[in-house]
Amino acid sequence: MEIVITEAEGLRLLQFGTHWCQGAMRIAAPDRLELEYAVRMSAWLPFHDLEGIAGKHLATLGLGAGSLTRFAHRVLGMQATAVEIDARVIAACRTHFMLPPDGGGLRVVHADAAAFVAQPANARSIDVLQVDAYDASVERPALDTGAFYARCRNCLREAGTVAVNLVGRELDVRASVGRLREGLQPRAIWQFPPTQAGNVVVIAHCGEVPAEEVLAARARDVERRWGLPAPSWLAMARRTPGHAPGDAIAR
Repeated sequence: MEIVITEAEGLRLLQFGTHWCQGAMRIAAPDRLELEYAVRMSAWLPFHDLEGIAGKHLATLGLGAGSLTRFAHRVLGMQATAVEIDARVIAACRTHFMLPPDGGGLRVVHADAAAFVAQPANARSIDVLQVDAYDASVERPALDTGAFYARCRNCLREAGTVAVNLVGRELDVRASVGRLREGLQPRAIWQFPPTQAGNVVVIAHCGEVPAEEVLAARARDVERRWGLPAPSWLAMARRTPGHAPGDAIAR
């Protein structure tokens, strides 16, 4: 796999020697979420009390160009962990994508994400988990089994949320969402339509679901604070109930 970094129209792109873009950064605004799917990966925000976001722990499986991690750490003020299996990607993010060094609540872990979520030390330690792990071929998500999502669920603190980026030439969205439901047993699922690039973002919330008026008020607040189009998320997402704790899992 060859790591290729290019620049065009003010954007710096990370690619693995194919046409697939693994991440992008606006050089003049490095902390801004640039790609459409990355913006939607933040649709977990209305499920949480925004006054308490700073200091909560967000972990991202798959570093890419570091945009999700930079945004969580530098903009939202969260404790941010990124897990990346390829040391060259980590190095590229440090040298070309303005990812700060570890410290002050930021940590980059060089590890297999599947092994990371299975470690007992990570149980009940994460408030928000973002799954964005792909290899160079991008045929399907690298981590997409019911067992994997169950281990993700074990990493969540009470009222935790998981955001998943689904994309790939051989992707079966319905099957992936079924495995996500099986493993996470969430209270609510938001499934977004595909982006222009084909990414389907799914938000799975495992705590109590806020009332509709609370979600709407928080969405407006997200837009005011951080400029994200959160009110449109409520209208755009296909919102369905998940499994409440104790529910039987359909197989």
